[in-house]
Amino acid sequence: MRIVIDMQGAQATNAKRGIGRYVMAFVEGLVRNRRKHEIILALNGAFSDSAADIRTYFSGLLPAGNIRTWIAPGPVAGLHPEYTGRRKAAELLREAFLASLEPDVIVVSSLFEGCVDDAATSVGLLPHSALVATILFDLIPLLNRDPYLANPAVASWYESKLDHLRRSNLLLAISESSRREAIQWLNFSHEEVVTISAAVDNNFRPLQIEAAQETALRRKYRLTRPFLMYTGGIDHRKNIPALIQAFGKLPRKLRKDHQLAIVCSVEESARAELLETARLAGIPADGLVLTGFIPQKDLVALYNLCALFVFPSWHEGFGLPLLEAMKCGAPVIGANRSSLPEVIGFERALFDPFSVPDMAARMEQALSDADFRSALVSNAAERAKLFSWDATSCAALDSLEKLHVTRSLPAQSPAVPLRRPKLAYLSPLPPSRSGIADYSAELLPELARHYEIDVIVDQPHVDSPWVNANSRVYSSTWFAENAHRYDRVLYHFGNSPFHGQMFALLKQIPGVVVLHDFFLSGIQSHLEFFGGIPGAWSRSLYESHGFEAVRHRFCMQDTAETAWKYPCNFELIRDSLGIIGHSHHSKQLALEHCGEEAARRWSYVPLLRAPVDLPSRDAARKRLSIPADEFVTCSFGMLTTTKLGDRLLAAWTASRLGRMKDSRLVFVGESPPSEFDTSLRAAIRGSGAGRRVSITGWTNRETYRDYLAAADMAVQLRGNSRGETSAAILDCLAAGLPTIVNANGSAAELDDRAVRKLKDGFGPIELSEALDSLWESADERKRLGQQGQAYLRANHTPRLCADRYADTIEKYYQQDHAGLGGLVGALAQDDCYGLELTELAADISVSIAVTRERPSLFIDITYLRTFQLRTGIQRVVRSVLNEWLAHPNREYRIEPIFLSDGQFFHAKRYTAQFVGGDENAFEDDPVNFRAGDIFLGLDLNPDTRSIEAAPAFHQMRLFGVKIVFVIYDILPVLHPEWWPAGGSDTHRAWLVNSLVVADQLVTISKAVTDDVEEFFAAEFPTGSKKPEIGHFHLGANIGWSDRTSGLPDSAAGILDAITGTPTFLMVGTIEPRKGYGQVLDAFDILWSEGASVNLVIVGTQGWMTEVLVDRMQLHPENGKRLFWLNSVSDEYLERLYATSACLLAASEGEGFGLPLIEAAQHRLPIIARNISVFREVAGDHAYYFVGLAGADLADSVREWLTLFRSRRHPRSENMPWLTWAQSARQLLDLVLADGVFPAEAEPIARKAN
Repeated sequence: MRIVIDMQGAQATNAKRGIGRYVMAFVEGLVRNRRKHEIILALNGAFSDSAADIRTYFSGLLPAGNIRTWIAPGPVAGLHPEYTGRRKAAELLREAFLASLEPDVIVVSSLFEGCVDDAATSVGLLPHSALVATILFDLIPLLNRDPYLANPAVASWYESKLDHLRRSNLLLAISESSRREAIQWLNFSHEEVVTISAAVDNNFRPLQIEAAQETALRRKYRLTRPFLMYTGGIDHRKNIPALIQAFGKLPRKLRKDHQLAIVCSVEESARAELLETARLAGIPADGLVLTGFIPQKDLVALYNLCALFVFPSWHEGFGLPLLEAMKCGAPVIGANRSSLPEVIGFERALFDPFSVPDMAARMEQALSDADFRSALVSNAAERAKLFSWDATSCAALDSLEKLHVTRSLPAQSPAVPLRRPKLAYLSPLPPSRSGIADYSAELLPELARHYEIDVIVDQPHVDSPWVNANSRVYSSTWFAENAHRYDRVLYHFGNSPFHGQMFALLKQIPGVVVLHDFFLSGIQSHLEFFGGIPGAWSRSLYESHGFEAVRHRFCMQDTAETAWKYPCNFELIRDSLGIIGHSHHSKQLALEHCGEEAARRWSYVPLLRAPVDLPSRDAARKRLSIPADEFVTCSFGMLTTTKLGDRLLAAWTASRLGRMKDSRLVFVGESPPSEFDTSLRAAIRGSGAGRRVSITGWTNRETYRDYLAAADMAVQLRGNSRGETSAAILDCLAAGLPTIVNANGSAAELDDRAVRKLKDGFGPIELSEALDSLWESADERKRLGQQGQAYLRANHTPRLCADRYADTIEKYYQQDHAGLGGLVGALAQDDCYGLELTELAADISVSIAVTRERPSLFIDITYLRTFQLRTGIQRVVRSVLNEWLAHPNREYRIEPIFLSDGQFFHAKRYTAQFVGGDENAFEDDPVNFRAGDIFLGLDLNPDTRSIEAAPAFHQMRLFGVKIVFVIYDILPVLHPEWWPAGGSDTHRAWLVNSLVVADQLVTISKAVTDDVEEFFAAEFPTGSKKPEIGHFHLGANIGWSDRTSGLPDSAAGILDAITGTPTFLMVGTIEPRKGYGQVLDAFDILWSEGASVNLVIVGTQGWMTEVLVDRMQLHPENGKRLFWLNSVSDEYLERLYATSACLLAASEGEGFGLPLIEAAQHRLPIIARNISVFREVAGDHAYYFVGLAGADLADSVREWLTLFRSRRHPRSENMPWLTWAQSARQLLDLVLADGVFPAEAEPIARKAN
């Protein structure tokens, strides 16, 4: 079963009370003991804080996608009649949302919510196929109208909830007392109400409380003597005044030696009344203690310390405080009313709550009679063992399973509709040369028993006697304007141009879809190339499979490979009310290609095949010019590579049958021009069989029937089935032909008694033997033919299939009426209850999610899309995006997005261009986030910290989206002096926001991880929730992403100038932290000493470097031994790496150090500043220097040159490094993992070749 639990009982006003605690514990028990059932939690987004708490609480118990959120317009509190319209809309939206989750059973955790808050609960406003089980806590207001229902508005609200409660299929009562009340006062049958009881969590237990802790607690709550205790709220039925009066009736000594502690929140007005009651009862000022609200930890301690727990309530649903006290080992007495006796289970511990003397007597006995007190403690300990959340949840599951099984039994007499619904039937019809046209002509007469049918078709005329006599025929244009006239719509889709106009109609007018061909890539590409719809195929590839498929199309030399690989049918599945397929194999393909959500929308109806009215064998053979004594083997259907005609020819030729002169093999069907056709015809010519093997080409219906009548045997093979069901096989069975098939696709589902079934990967000898065995045994052919006909009659007759069609169509429309369709209809009937359409539409859009292929990994590329800066970070973003699109992950769909005006949009136009496609085929529409999705801030986007962006991240958290940011470095925070004014503040704000918002941070090195950890520890209070933090390493194959090429005119001269002389290469933006000033100082020293060395600097000018740039441009060695190249292509940079002697990395701070990896790829030695990140990246494969003065670096360069000349310098060629493929894979593993990589775990690395 799929069980959906409405969690509002743990969200609304009762969230912090007993009901809220009950719901959380009960649901946790249900989840832990769920057996094979799927459980989904439904959260009301109006209570965002509790929604976040519940999501966090169950995050380790349920997948993120199984915790779903809905939003409705507010406020809706039932106490306000002016909110009635909004409340009705919210209730309808909630029911439609629950229906969209496709539950078998809905569990309402607490129906009586929403009187004073924005909870919205209901049962049965929309026609629902799911069963509804409601937890019943009590009927206290119904049975005690005064004072609970004295307010007319409250009474009206409560009566409406009772009306909803009566529509529940099952009540899960928390006590036998509540069960009896439902049966007696609401007229439920005994079978419709079950007791599931209650429990308390294991925090309530006996404790060894140390003396110091007890002293502190007593001081905190002014408990100076042994005390009697009550907890559970101040309410009329709680009977607290009587408890105080009973305490006042105790003998003087007992009263003097004890205090009465009322342990709960008490409003000021009630406090004054209780204190006055105590004064009148003769209780001294310190005798009554009103603690107010106390935390659970203290509550458990007080249960353990109290001398006696007294519970005087005269009406409870269960009485959880009683059980809590019993679990803590306290002696317990309570009222003998409602549910309390079944909790206490000890008659001597009960008293009459309406008799103060009786209550006082039982209190006195418990305080003064040691034996009685001991009996109370023993009873509490033993009784408490009987209650557990496991027992409660299992009792509930047992009841839900029984309810589901009972409801699943077939009805004795299905209801007959008052009239046949009007159905619009969209399909090609004869004389169109389409198998679906002929199929529809056979289905329509039988389907008309269930529906009044009009045919919608765009063709000059219809050649169907039944249609012309019984149906009206309209065009698709007419239908688009008149669809409201129909109750049902049925589309027949295949992979041919006959169905092109239906795609747009389905978007506009949803209906049930019969999918004859699983792959629709042929018609989608046809619409783009020949159908006048530019970009149709690209959009379909994207909608069905993401940009990975669009990339595949534009990377392949032959687009047929893309058409073969990607079905392009997901839009159709998403836009339909449901799918009818003709095999279970097609549903399996849906699961593989389109995901679990799509597969759940799939229903199997056997492919209809009418009994075949065949001519006589002799007459057919005469018309076909086939001698009467020839043994004829036929294979029916269009000849393509998937029909394995070449393998049939080879096996038939090798068989004894094929060598007989009076045998013939006929391929009955069209063989379109192709390499396969050419090869097959050549094989026929070379077979030596001459005219005994033939291909008929396309045949009309009469000739097709002649071959069915003339044949002695049929062979229908298939390889790489694409989800279609073979009508030709069923035609053979209907004709009584003994038929050989292989177990591929839907053919594997055929009854083994009805066909001769080979294994899917059969060999030529197996097929030859099958041909010979059937040829040699007329009895076996006869038996197989009869069995085939019997199988067809039992499963595929038009009448039977039409009945299955009607059942399935009605099922889908019932689901729609319970969901989005019903919601829209109900809102339209009441003019949207006066609400703004835009507000309703937005809430519906985010609450009732459309079917999706798989969850999405949303990648923020805002700055990459907007600013083509070609920075190091943008290189990372491009490289990772390229890798993830080139090597897609089956779990998540890669979706680049960007932030604009506080809202995230799909970056479709940019991404289409990025993968080589046409950006004009796409529009950038808003993103709808869903549970199970992941947001990855891969680009450095400072705008994510903005006030405008806050609602977007709030919605992500509300809907269960995992939020991850990549942190490249936090240098602006650590060294504000390196950045322009305001840069440090901006980065700090972004970093703080990331730490607050994110579930996970991923840095590009362990060094950055350490910096972030230290920042968090310094900036956030102890105990603050910290996101998980891990790191990955960057890849570095130059040119892997967006490789640029081309050399400037000056390149040849510069490369000649630096060749033959030790050249030191620096790569990086000209920034204060990069150490360029120190390097120039060092090389000035070296040049002044006569050192023959060159310095090449590759990097664009950054900020705060005007003086440095002037120095380089005016330097006497500029253009001689000093070269500053402001911007170079990847091709030029590769040449510089190859020509230089050493990479010089002098930066004082980095997040990673990509040039070190690029140098290692080119076997270029490295001199690097001794900072932790360079050590992490290069290890022992670089020479390190220290110091900030030019002389410090000059000394290191001299020493390195000495080592270099004697070949003793550290070498980089064995330094580990990652390709972008490995780096992107490592990042993906981190983002998708529940935890993070251990900091010490290093990636699999490559070495330079």
